[in-house]
Amino acid sequence: MTTDLRYPIGPLVKVPALTAAERAERIADVAALPAQLRALVTGMSDAQLDTPYRPGGWTARQVVHHLADSHMNAFIRFKWALTEPNPTIKPYDEQKWAELPDSKLPVEVSLRIVESVHERWVALMRSLSPEAFKTPYQHPESGPHTLDMALNTYAWHGKHHCGHIANAKK
Repeated sequence: MTTDLRYPIGPLVKVPALTAAERAERIADVAALPAQLRALVTGMSDAQLDTPYRPGGWTARQVVHHLADSHMNAFIRFKWALTEPNPTIKPYDEQKWAELPDSKLPVEVSLRIVESVHERWVALMRSLSPEAFKTPYQHPESGPHTLDMALNTYAWHGKHHCGHIANAKK
C-alpha cells in the first residue's frame, strides 16, 4: 500500500509479457472485480458515493461509472486486436466522460454493466491460447500494446479504483 491517495495500491508496473501463472492470476483479478466492486459500494449512502475519494479526485459514483466505461473499452480493444491486424484503437477523454450526465445515475446501472462485460471478457480471455496474448494493437498516444500488457493494466486498474472507493468509504 502507499500513502499517495492517487495510487492506493501503488502505481501500475508495466510488463511486456506475462507468464502463464501471472496471466491466470490477472484473469482471476478481472473475474473477481464485479463482486469486489459491488461489495464495496453496498450500503454506501448517496452522500458517501458523491464525496471525492481525494481532493481533486472523482467521487465513488464517478469511479464506478468510469470502471464500466473503461472496461467496456478494454473488452472492445481485445476484440479488435483479435479480429483485425494490429488495429489502432480509439482513445477517449476519461475526465470528460466522467463529467457527462450519466455519471450521476445510480451505481447499480454500471455495476450491472461491469458484471456483464466481465463475464464475457473473462470467458474470452480463458478461451485464448498463450500465443494470442502476444497479439498487438496500437494506442495513438502510448504506442504499441499486446493483450498481455492490456490484461496486466486492467487487472491493476480494477484493484486501483477499488482502493479509491475503499478510501472514500472511510
